[in-house]
Amino acid sequence: MEHEGIRWIKSSYSGGSGTECVEVANLGMGVAVRDSKAPDGARIAVASRSWGAFIRAVRE
Repeated sequence: MEHEGIRWIKSSYSGGSGTECVEVANLGMGVAVRDSKAPDGARIAVASRSWGAFIRAVRE
């Protein structure tokens, strides 16, 4: 179910076929993450601070 006003963005590291994508959406106080192959499926939401820590760890 798509919520009005949420803009999902595919990862710039997604495969060229577009079938192996992670999408994220800025929720203001946090970030939502979903699998682009199942846009109506499970999603997770994390606090902005936690998302920032995750991104920093991945970059390291």
